[in-house]
Amino acid sequence: MDLDLRKLRYFVTVAERRHFGRAAEQLYIAQPVLSRQIRAFEQELDCTLFVRTTRSVELTDAGRQLYAEAQGILAGVDAVVRRVHDVDRGVQRLVIAFSPGLHVSEAVRAFTARHPDVETDLVPAQWWERDAPLRDGRAQIGYLRRSFDESGLRIIPIGHEPKVACLPASHPLASRRRLSRADLDDEQFLENSLRRRSSLEEKFELIASGHGIVLVPLSVVRSYSRPDLVYLPVTDAPVVETCLAVAADRHEKPVRDFLEIATATLRRS
Repeated sequence: MDLDLRKLRYFVTVAERRHFGRAAEQLYIAQPVLSRQIRAFEQELDCTLFVRTTRSVELTDAGRQLYAEAQGILAGVDAVVRRVHDVDRGVQRLVIAFSPGLHVSEAVRAFTARHPDVETDLVPAQWWERDAPLRDGRAQIGYLRRSFDESGLRIIPIGHEPKVACLPASHPLASRRRLSRADLDDEQFLENSLRRRSSLEEKFELIASGHGIVLVPLSVVRSYSRPDLVYLPVTDAPVVETCLAVAADRHEKPVRDFLEIATATLRRS
């Protein structure tokens, strides 16, 4: 079957708003029309995407999977349209993907100072998709954390960062100054769930609600700190390697120049 992009965008809006009325307002269509479109979409896919009640709308497991996949699909389509428009207008554009918590802005500023004629854009590489923006064409370069599928990519190591344990503030271990992996042997880890989280915000909300703990890179903590969570160093946790990644067959001058500038800038910082 062909995936109907209009219905997919409708589905994403309902999934984000968790309410058909508010989603219909955002889409500027009538609620009954939106409901019919979603039901038709479910029939086309032959699966239920939402559990509907009188007060709320929740995603099924299939709906969560589709929502996670839809982000890349729609972003990829938007990227294709943007590239077509860029060619039509004669615009050079460099798009950099970055993992949550990693900051590439200093490298972008240094590149822009030397190449003011090249427009730069940034796209987030969500924690669950890692190298996907490089694969689906949303970005030419990624500032990412290993590990991910490196086939067909050129990797430039940048640095390392430790992982810390993220716990609810009410957790019995929250008063400790540091932990070891042995301290966490009996804990429930959120990563062990088969359910894919659509965002880091959802992941942290579940941790704060007592659904498990997680080990996260230190830079993520600095970007997503909140008072109901505690972050503790884990003395023997493995470090995470950060790197620049680019398709092995990309040799355009803006790409080469950005890699040179970013390697020096990011290693220094």
